[in-house]
Amino acid sequence: HPGDYANLNSYQLRDGTNPRSSYVSLGWAVSDPNHNRYGAPPELEAFMPIVLTPFTHGTLCQGCVWTIGDVPQLAHHVAQVALGQSRHVAKILAGVNATPPPTSQSMRVAAINLLTVPAGSDPWHRDGWMFQTISWLAANSANPSAAIRAPHMILAHKGFDGLQLEIDASSGLVTAAVIFEDKATDNPRSTIREEVWPDFQLLEAGERENVLSADVSALLITRPDIDADKAIEKIIWKQVRRYRVSITVGETHASPAGRRRLFDGYDRVASGDVQRRRGEIFYIDQLRPWMASLATAAISSLNTMAVANV
Repeated sequence: HPGDYANLNSYQLRDGTNPRSSYVSLGWAVSDPNHNRYGAPPELEAFMPIVLTPFTHGTLCQGCVWTIGDVPQLAHHVAQVALGQSRHVAKILAGVNATPPPTSQSMRVAAINLLTVPAGSDPWHRDGWMFQTISWLAANSANPSAAIRAPHMILAHKGFDGLQLEIDASSGLVTAAVIFEDKATDNPRSTIREEVWPDFQLLEAGERENVLSADVSALLITRPDIDADKAIEKIIWKQVRRYRVSITVGETHASPAGRRRLFDGYDRVASGDVQRRRGEIFYIDQLRPWMASLATAAISSLNTMAVANV
């Protein structure tokens, strides 16, 4: 009942679980016209890992602003992905009541290593991996019916940061391949101008189609209901491609005017319908300290899970 949302911590479902975790897990991917969110009613936003607020900038691009509602829940999901349990997390985000898979001591150690910056090293790779994981969580929350490749389990993996296949519910056919670029950076505009736009231009020119084909094939192994050959032919030859750049920003690019400056040139890099151009922003005032605190929270979650699975 809507009046009960604020008191979710005091209730239990019939199976003994707390509905707070269920509402958090659902992702609430249906747009709510009352407050222009991809998300729960305002009463539940504090219980969600990521709240998505859509925006559109004419024909330039469209996308979402990310804000964090429930940091412990976000850290728990990051920890589960670090364990190699992204399939379980995707089920939770789709609203499936799934039991967590077993966790071994060696899995926990490997996950902690993934979230730990070696002494004397910079945090860029660790932070980049965590941001890719946050991007994956946001994509699953926004479109739980899509086929979305799980984050890489190797830091600084060379390849597409992410890949999403959008599927028509009535026909079961792949309608688009969305290629991700995820950037955790203190210099968003120069990163987009000097790194993201050139990559998208190469893809538009037909570069790396062999890599895209291989990634699409691998992703469709998980969807035997879809004809992989037809999907690849459509994506390669009919140019059914879309792009999604997700990036951390400071105050300069957090406003509507700032977002326009940030994504300036997107429509020239990838021409056509605005649906081909997604831009996602995550405002963080102090990027590296925030990422470090999230990693610490995820490691704490891993330690708790290790105790629970002894």
